[in-house]
Amino acid sequence: MQNLKADPAPGYLDMELLRFTTAGSVDDGKSTLIGRLLFDSKAIFEDQMEAITSASLRKGDEGVDLALLTDGLRAEREQGITIDVAYRYFATPKRKFIIADTPGHIQYTRNMVTGASSANLALILVDARHGVIEQTLRHAYIASLLQIPHVVICVNKMDLVGFSHEVFERIRSQFLTFAGKLDIKDVRFVPISAKLGDNVVERSVHTAWYEGPTLMYLLENIHIAGDQNHVDVRFPVQYVIRSQSEEFPDYRGYAGRLAGGIMKVGDDVKVLPSGLVSKIKSIDTFNSQLDFAIAPQSVSITLEDDLDISRGDMLTSGKNGPRAGQDIRLMICWLTRKPLQLNGKYAVKHTTRDVRCVIREIDYKMDINSLEKNYESKEIGLNDIACINIKTTKPLFYDPYRLNRNTGSLIIIDEATNETVGAGMII
Repeated sequence: MQNLKADPAPGYLDMELLRFTTAGSVDDGKSTLIGRLLFDSKAIFEDQMEAITSASLRKGDEGVDLALLTDGLRAEREQGITIDVAYRYFATPKRKFIIADTPGHIQYTRNMVTGASSANLALILVDARHGVIEQTLRHAYIASLLQIPHVVICVNKMDLVGFSHEVFERIRSQFLTFAGKLDIKDVRFVPISAKLGDNVVERSVHTAWYEGPTLMYLLENIHIAGDQNHVDVRFPVQYVIRSQSEEFPDYRGYAGRLAGGIMKVGDDVKVLPSGLVSKIKSIDTFNSQLDFAIAPQSVSITLEDDLDISRGDMLTSGKNGPRAGQDIRLMICWLTRKPLQLNGKYAVKHTTRDVRCVIREIDYKMDINSLEKNYESKEIGLNDIACINIKTTKPLFYDPYRLNRNTGSLIIIDEATNETVGAGMII
């Protein structure tokens, strides 16, 4: 059977990974755009193509509905909308990609927050006929709240407005006026037709006035190496490795994922919360030793001194240490139908550290349609975004979310049900 999926390039495992999320109003064409990216980059298996072709015929479509590649739930296919977060993986010779196709409905805000929480880039679709609408502003606010470093505004359905340069520029101006109020570092604009493929992978002959890159070129070449905080060393210890082999009888390695900074053999490190200091003896991976490690690499660190270190502790440099405290102020997205309980007790997971907390105060609730702060309402329910204050049973070692997304985020868990009820960004 013919395989339409391109073979991975040499060094596939070492290729740079770009995570991106899609957002937009209902019927703006998010799923169709992802289908077009997969189709035009030859990342679809033949049996997948046959399945969506058959499904398109059953629906009575004139052509193949590429949105069916990501709309996997039966309810999504029947309604023609995205409900759940759909993840898709593909690669080109330049990069690997993980796509999170997130819903556009306001009642699925939590799904968008979940899908976008680890994204390097957000694709926000705008229907060229309707321009910047309320949901566009809401999605831009969430992208800003989650500190997604790069935002690409895809002005879709340009074919329905005659590929008008004037329409594109008007939408660009509308969005930039609003974006000035948000904390978005990098905004790009691309005129596309997801259904026909204009400016998605190949340049369009209909937009001679557009001198920028295609969407695929942007995804392959946008610079993401600088998105991580490589200044402040943060290494949350996940696991202590004690080798039982004859070759390494006294091996004691501290395994985890580097959440920030660069660690080198010979560097001084400080252990939190004990405050003990030592030097890095070696940096190990499964099959090699490294001279240095860069965030977000996963490695095992050995130290020159035998110290009492366990899961939940953090290795940092002697300078530029994280903040430590039990009184934490954060923005929270509530993920469950059971409302937030003021003075309620919850479990908290922050990096590799597990603590308990009490919700001390609800400062305000965001109206994510008008972007106004509501100081009167104290009812925080499903999909609400609010600013709250918590007190933890033990100190957390954290950075503001805008400085480090890894050490500035946490989740809140209902201890009775073990359900994740809140996603928090530390202010």
